Amino acid sequence: MATMTLIKAITDGMRAEMEQDERIIVLGEDVGVNGGVFRATEGLHEQFGEERVFDTPLAESGIIGAAVGMAAAGLLPVAEIQFFGFVYETMDQICTQAARTRFRSNGRFTVPLVVRSPYGGGVKTPEMHSDSLEALFLHTPGVKVVIPSNPYDAKGLLIAAMRDPDPVIYLEPMKLYRSVKGEVPEEAYTVPLGKANVVREGSDVTVISYGAMVPMAEKAAEQAEKERGTKVEVIDLRTIAPMDMETVLASVKKTNRVVIVHEAVRSGGVGAELIARINEEAILHLEAPAMRITGFDTPYPISSLEDEWLPSVDRIVAGINQVLDF
Repeated sequence: MATMTLIKAITDGMRAEMEQDERIIVLGEDVGVNGGVFRATEGLHEQFGEERVFDTPLAESGIIGAAVGMAAAGLLPVAEIQFFGFVYETMDQICTQAARTRFRSNGRFTVPLVVRSPYGGGVKTPEMHSDSLEALFLHTPGVKVVIPSNPYDAKGLLIAAMRDPDPVIYLEPMKLYRSVKGEVPEEAYTVPLGKANVVREGSDVTVISYGAMVPMAEKAAEQAEKERGTKVEVIDLRTIAPMDMETVLASVKKTNRVVIVHEAVRSGGVGAELIARINEEAILHLEAPAMRITGFDTPYPISSLEDEWLPSVDRIVAGINQVLDF
């Protein structure tokens, strides 16, 4: 196996699958010769040519609108939205068209589309580039939402997304693009969509997270164990739609305490949905109210305030201590 950064694993995943399936088309702003704003598609235009990897105008609605048509006609488009803060322009194409085509056509048509996008914060981008808007699509039946936290999962989940018959929103944590490395098989493989990963086993409290907050949760678990001897179980959801509630509930019933960590705003988010489902199915197993450690209910801040806005190791440890001391 080769050692790769997360972004190289994403590139490798696209390349490996494109070599096997000529129906895969990559499109987006600057994804061609330039290889994308973060270089996620670097080398693909040279290898597969301009008919399979090509630039589009600066019009996100046009990118996704074209991709929906391609998918309905039998191609497998992988469309890049340059920053997820620009996804509002595509809401009609994703939520009204792509997500509903199987339902509206009584199963006669599907939209096997992957929408890739750099996502989240922590890298000091300009205003409107760092939004964490995943909950918009958790609230959109008909699409799957994938958020990897390490290179192995990034490649395997992306290939699984490209093989899925329905639209998948594949969100790439910008903070992890080049800050994490890991071993990645050279061949094509899949990591199942909808299956969470227990990245650290524990018995005292469960911390549930995804994306860039998973390494943060692991650091908090190490700090909690060092300071207090707390055994923290850390779950990486990997996908927020569908959610792997079987893994979540098994952990909750073991530890009886829950802390949920995400960088999106607090209200109406993934954490709120998780707590509702845990309450519905396992409330009698809880020995303390579930805790959320999140961003704040404000627009994403300017870069100088970003570190104060995002969850930190200390905030997560404080949450762990709060549910332990309840």
